[in-house]
Amino acid sequence: MNNFFFPASWYEGMLNLPWWGYVLVALGLTHVTIVSVTLFLHRHQAHRALDLHPAVSHFFRFWLWLTTGMVTREWVSIHRKHHARCETPDDPHSPQTRGIRTVLLRGAELYRAEAENPETVARYGHNTPDDWLERRLYARFPMLGVSLMLIVDFLLFGFAGVAIWGVQMLWIPVWAAGVINGLGHWWGYRNFETADASTNISMLGLLVGGEELHNNHHAFASSARFSVRPWEFDLGWGYIRVLQALGLARVKKVAPVPFLDSGKQSLDMDTVRAVFTNRLHVMTDYGRFVLMPVLRQEMYRTSRSCRNILQQTGKLLVRDRRRMDADARGLLESVLERFAALRTAYQYREQLQAIWEKSAASHEALLQALQDWCARAEATGVQALEDFSRRLKAYSLQPA
Repeated sequence: MNNFFFPASWYEGMLNLPWWGYVLVALGLTHVTIVSVTLFLHRHQAHRALDLHPAVSHFFRFWLWLTTGMVTREWVSIHRKHHARCETPDDPHSPQTRGIRTVLLRGAELYRAEAENPETVARYGHNTPDDWLERRLYARFPMLGVSLMLIVDFLLFGFAGVAIWGVQMLWIPVWAAGVINGLGHWWGYRNFETADASTNISMLGLLVGGEELHNNHHAFASSARFSVRPWEFDLGWGYIRVLQALGLARVKKVAPVPFLDSGKQSLDMDTVRAVFTNRLHVMTDYGRFVLMPVLRQEMYRTSRSCRNILQQTGKLLVRDRRRMDADARGLLESVLERFAALRTAYQYREQLQAIWEKSAASHEALLQALQDWCARAEATGVQALEDFSRRLKAYSLQPA
């Protein structure tokens, strides 16, 4: 009788499963691969957001050798260069410069081309594994691992195993090199107005293990946790917590969480440190509590034809000017010239943004700059701006 351990024919392999069993096996194996990428390659190796137990770290390295043939140093160097040169011609895989079609369909080719650039590997590949196994096996024979995986898949599942192996080989090129590197800088929602075009694509969570929260990651690159909103789910963070509970992982840094002390009435050094730590949250709140209310007021007061123009500028009001083309800047400037309250709110956003860039200034100078900004904001006559100035004073560091 045909069963799991005695298949009818040699080409069925050692395990004879129903069709849905093969689907579950493929999903399970590829899931281990994406977890290896997001925990080991990305959060542990590239950004040093967490430490992993050597046994766990080596398992991930071994699994990636079997299922992707990727070399740790090459992947890490390419990803670090992506952050360092994001959305420029030097970015290895930006759809903003190379086109979304190119990154989606040829993401793996872009990866391989950059991996062959010795300057990239030398400059960005520091502090990655360089032990005997890495030098003599993993980095020296990257295709040996995927060949062994093919043999194992065939022995276990026969010709169905060959199909499973094909899915394994396509999983990272499609989802990571194509979708995350492509759509993750092209389409989706943004929690933070970073200088790059990164976005979040939350519906992909179970498939890519948290990597879909790409805008959050670019905002806080060294954070081990990618989710920042209550509705966002970072599956990779769940695995980190399990490993942490077992003593197999140690989280080094997570994104800051704003803390507002309703009892505070004035700016002090604690406020300075809090708003600088949470400056991306502050700017997101500025868009939510100042720019959008003022925009709605202007739309309510003006004619229907002007409302359409104002609606088009909604996203431009919070967008970094470096990400605007000439047409977008022209549209924004024409709207700001016509609507005084909106122009004032936008100007104060720019002035607040400029304070963050005074990194060389002393804490006392930064405190004075914030105090001056708040005093002038409260004298503008724009209610939303006045309210935000008082909100800014409430920012404090998280209590111990």
